[in-house]
Amino acid sequence: MLLIDKYAYINQLKHVHPMEKMIFTALLLLFSLTVRDTTISLITFIVMSAFIIFGAKIPWTYYVKLLLLPAFFLLTSLLAILLSFAGTTTTLPPHIFAYSFGSFQVFIGEASVATARQLFFVVLGSISSLYFLILTTSVQAICYVLYKWRVPALFVELCEMTYRFIFIFLENTQKIYIAQQSRLGYQSPRQWLRSVGLLVSSLFIEVLQRSTELTNAMLSRGYDPSNTTPLYFEEEWQFNKRNWVGIAVVFGTIVLIYVGGRQW
Repeated sequence: MLLIDKYAYINQLKHVHPMEKMIFTALLLLFSLTVRDTTISLITFIVMSAFIIFGAKIPWTYYVKLLLLPAFFLLTSLLAILLSFAGTTTTLPPHIFAYSFGSFQVFIGEASVATARQLFFVVLGSISSLYFLILTTSVQAICYVLYKWRVPALFVELCEMTYRFIFIFLENTQKIYIAQQSRLGYQSPRQWLRSVGLLVSSLFIEVLQRSTELTNAMLSRGYDPSNTTPLYFEEEWQFNKRNWVGIAVVFGTIVLIYVGGRQW
C-alpha cells in the first residue's frame, strides 16, 4: 500500500462524509482556477495546508515531500514562460534581463514574470486542494460520491481499475528493477539504457496479461458490463451541519477577500 493511500484511511478526517470533503475541495479548486488571482491562490494553499497538517494530522514532512513531486514539471513550465528569444535587431519589450549571443538575444520580460508568478501560485493552490482530498478520502469513498452524483458508471469503474493497476505497476516495476540490479544491469550507461527498455517492455506485457486475467475473473463472477448500477459498501458516514457551516464560512470569506481586493 502506498503511504499516500494509507493516510487516506488513518487520518483524523476519515470519518467526515466524503461528499463534504469533495464539495469543499471542488469549491476552492474551481474558484482558484477561475479567478487566477495570486492572493486567492495563496490563501487557498494556506487553508488547505492547515487542514491537511492540523486537521487531518498528516506529518508536515511528508506533505512537503508531496509538494516537491510536481516541482520539476512546474519549474520547467516556469522556465518556458520566463525565457523569451528574439533577434538582435528586434526592439525588446519591458524586461528585467537580456543577453545577446550571435544573432539572437534571450530576455526575461516583465509580463513573463507576472505570468509565471500567477501560474506558480495557481498551481500551488490547486495542488494543495487535490492533496487535501486524496490524503483524507479513500478512492472507494470518492467513487461512491461520484456514483451518487450520477457520474457515468463506466467512468467510475475505469477510475477504480486504473487506481488498482497503479499498485500492480509499482509492484512489478520494483521486482523487475531489483532483478536487473542484482545482475548488474545498471553498471554502465549502455546497460542502463538496455535495462530500462527491457523493463518498460516487460511492464507493458505484464499489465496486458493482468488486465486480461482481471476481466476474465470479473466475468466468471457474474460481472455484467452493461449494468449501470455499481454497488458500493456505504460506511457510517453522516452529514454534519457544522462542517457545512465551516465550508460556507471559509468559501464565503475567500470570495469576500477577492471581491474586496477587486474593488480596491
